[in-house]
Amino acid sequence: MSNNIYIEYRFTVEPKEPASDILIAELGEAGFESFVEEEDEVLAYIQKADWSEDILENLEILQNPRYKFIYNYKEIEQENWNATWEQNFKPIIVDDVCMIRAPFHEPIGVEYDIIIEPKMSFGTGHHETTHMMLQHILQLNVKNKTVLDMGSGTGVLAILTAMRGATDVDAIDIDNWCFLNAQENVIRNNMDFISVYEGDVALLKDRKYDIIIANINRNILLEDLPAYVKSLNEKGILLLSGFYIEDLEIITQKCVELELKFEKNLERNNWVAAKYVN
Repeated sequence: MSNNIYIEYRFTVEPKEPASDILIAELGEAGFESFVEEEDEVLAYIQKADWSEDILENLEILQNPRYKFIYNYKEIEQENWNATWEQNFKPIIVDDVCMIRAPFHEPIGVEYDIIIEPKMSFGTGHHETTHMMLQHILQLNVKNKTVLDMGSGTGVLAILTAMRGATDVDAIDIDNWCFLNAQENVIRNNMDFISVYEGDVALLKDRKYDIIIANINRNILLEDLPAYVKSLNEKGILLLSGFYIEDLEIITQKCVELELKFEKNLERNNWVAAKYVN
């Protein structure tokens, strides 16, 4: 993995909101793996092996006359990612009790201090969906619960549940780089009992959880919901994110068909994180 080459895109968007969020969502669907949002720009990364010069051709947001986009791209070797990361990443604080920071940031004494070095993985807490999922977890009683973090990215959500007392935590991601990075972050935060797996929903066969967290995207959630429900213990909790407020109805409808009850949702810049129970 050490010699992988990535393509870095640098987008300038006017006006930035909500165009940058839509752009990130569409880039994710196109295969981009990681994003950094700066004040005036969006940086997006994709492995060169998965890239082609026409990769942006079908992005609807780029054709929208309401927004103006300027962008360029360049190759970036994986070993240069740390320099890019340190230059762009700022620590975040969630609800005054949880801090997500890089190893080079100083701690400030919050209750949950999570150290994340994401490299090319998604899930630093900066994106609205991750931020809201962290908020949901902070509101839950996870002590002695079994937890699944599906589409785990950096592993930050799994790590927070473990810090809050979950005793049996699995983190699953289909991407090899995310899998390796989550393993590193689990060790970095002294949460070695979290089990990290590379794979997809097929790994859930015969597994059961009290809480399932899935921060992916609408289409994958709709496809995989039956497997999540089958793996949910009685009186279990399902947290879903990675979709927009306009998608909440179709997600909820599918959950109701599977005999789940909608309890509540959080909303942040048109993104949603919803809670369902059985």
